[in-house]
Amino acid sequence: MHRLARLLAPTSIAVVGGRPAELAIQQCLALGFEGELWPVHPTRSELAGHATVPSIAELPGSPDAALVAVNRHETIEVVAALAAVGAGAAVCYASGFAEVGGVGIDLQTDLVAAAGSMPVLGPNCYGTVAATVGAALWPDQQGLRRCRRGVAFVTQSGNIALNLTMQSRRMPISHVLTVGNQADVGIEECIEALVGDPSVSAIGLHMEALGDVPRFEAVCRRASEADVPVVVLKTGSSTLGARIAVSHTSSMVGDATAYRVLFERLGVRQVESIPELLDTLAVLDRLGGIPGRRLVSMSCSGGEASVVADRAESLDLDFPAFDEGHGARIAGTLSELVSVSNPLDYHTFIWGDPGRLRATFTAVMDGPLDAAMLVLDFPSAGLDDSGWWPTLGAFAEACRDTGVPGVVVASMAENLPPEVEAATDEAGMVAIRGIGEALRALEASAWWGSRRTRSPLLAVAPFDRDGLRTLYEVEAGGLLEAAGVPVPRGFVVPAVDAVAACGSLAGRVVVKAIGTAHKTEAGRVAVGLAGASEVGAALDAMDLADDAEVLVEDFVDDAVVELLVSIRREPPVGWLLTLGIGGTLVELLGDTTSLLLPVDAAEVIVALRSLAGWPLIEGHRGKPPADLDALVATILGIAGVVEMRPDLVELECNPVLARPVGAITVDALATVVD
Repeated sequence: MHRLARLLAPTSIAVVGGRPAELAIQQCLALGFEGELWPVHPTRSELAGHATVPSIAELPGSPDAALVAVNRHETIEVVAALAAVGAGAAVCYASGFAEVGGVGIDLQTDLVAAAGSMPVLGPNCYGTVAATVGAALWPDQQGLRRCRRGVAFVTQSGNIALNLTMQSRRMPISHVLTVGNQADVGIEECIEALVGDPSVSAIGLHMEALGDVPRFEAVCRRASEADVPVVVLKTGSSTLGARIAVSHTSSMVGDATAYRVLFERLGVRQVESIPELLDTLAVLDRLGGIPGRRLVSMSCSGGEASVVADRAESLDLDFPAFDEGHGARIAGTLSELVSVSNPLDYHTFIWGDPGRLRATFTAVMDGPLDAAMLVLDFPSAGLDDSGWWPTLGAFAEACRDTGVPGVVVASMAENLPPEVEAATDEAGMVAIRGIGEALRALEASAWWGSRRTRSPLLAVAPFDRDGLRTLYEVEAGGLLEAAGVPVPRGFVVPAVDAVAACGSLAGRVVVKAIGTAHKTEAGRVAVGLAGASEVGAALDAMDLADDAEVLVEDFVDDAVVELLVSIRREPPVGWLLTLGIGGTLVELLGDTTSLLLPVDAAEVIVALRSLAGWPLIEGHRGKPPADLDALVATILGIAGVVEMRPDLVELECNPVLARPVGAITVDALATVVD
């Protein structure tokens, strides 16, 4: 049994404190909690009609869960007493712990020590609600209703949790857990407990950061195996904390990118807003993962059909054209004035006629489709809505007849009355308040349906950003050579000897000043030099001291495209591999994609194909295509440096030249822990 199992379905609850504890009892009663309620207060004889005991030691038994709503100093004493009587878990409401720093950090350490092996949520958290049993360790009002099974939420924000309980979508919510400071129980452990609970059908998360990525990875894999969707709203993302001054990559990727790639890899759907969190969970909870991305949309307005088409264009969805036979069957149910297309504007010729509506909807959905949308805005209260109900009923019948999952969509949230949402829910469909919202939720459903298992992440250790050392081109090139990654032939000489030294290289050369980042911007690199006069002129322009060292190497002039390839340590998430169109325009173009290590050749190719510059790799405007096998091997070789250098923080290769035959890295910088 998971150590949070008693908290998720308690049969006895202790509440400790004054007004917040009294409110928790009231919320339990409102939810119909049938277990034991034991208030603890040193002076009051009753709370919310329930007789109190003056101390934890005088409780009639060991509570499955306890709300501790006293000041921060008393919280530690109460938690110790609860642990002594074998309580299942303590939810600590008080603030003033690690979040305020100073003495609060010590108090939080003392709190965890006082709890021993007893789980503690918080401190500085709003509480928990288990709607499956009506248990509300919750010092405020809340809007949940009893349910047997539903979506569970875990959040770091008490107010977001409160608002989630009060939203009005027809989506059963089984649990709401707030974690506050996560002194003991973190988001990862909450997910573990929820995935193992049969009353939980999906999980919604709000988080700022993870504390234990390997644990999060393991439980997300379990969720995927159990077909329990996980959807996350991550806030507080920033690239600033990840910047390393010598790197191009650091200005383009960081914390936000690492988490996005992590969620993608683990089958966790990331969303951008609270409404999207709710709508995505509503669709996933009802439909699960649809088998593909082929959709149809139906409305009695060409304008709405156009909105659907426009909003879907940027999403990974497909509104396939009907084949000739399918189109003919649909046309046979409609007026000859209707043009059959997908999205479909079926016009108003069949409006109010249940039989014809059903025939049209069934004909439309009787084909190779994964889900169907009906755009239907109901009139506001007080107006006659009798003409709209036959359309809803006909769509429900068509969904049942064809087995195609149905989503009812209002273009405006206020045009989806509660009674329509209820009828849609009872018919086995799902209602969404907005066209864009519905499309994004269906994209998530198709994405969840196509998820696949990937190899475990490479572990990543934190590092001191003030204790780093830069390896410039020669040392960084040595790392690449050791990993079997091709680099140009060259050598290091004093600047005064560079002209003479170039004679030992055949063809044109490149001269680089050693130990300079962003050499192009600094004027410390010259390429394609032929002969002593050009080399001498380039060195004069660099204005180097005679004993300054320069790298002289072969010039490669047959590149199909220049690429950026970097690997960087992104604790706590993992090793981030970033690929993009490189060269001097890398930051201006910003055409990058990222993966988490380890990766295989197939994943690298998929990532390369996602770049806007992929046509350059294929061969653009008569140019030959790049040697894709050699390019992928080079990228995997660069990624392999991670295993060779435990002190590595970042290795940026820019540019990597993809050639018609082969690939070569002509410039690199590395950052290591000093």
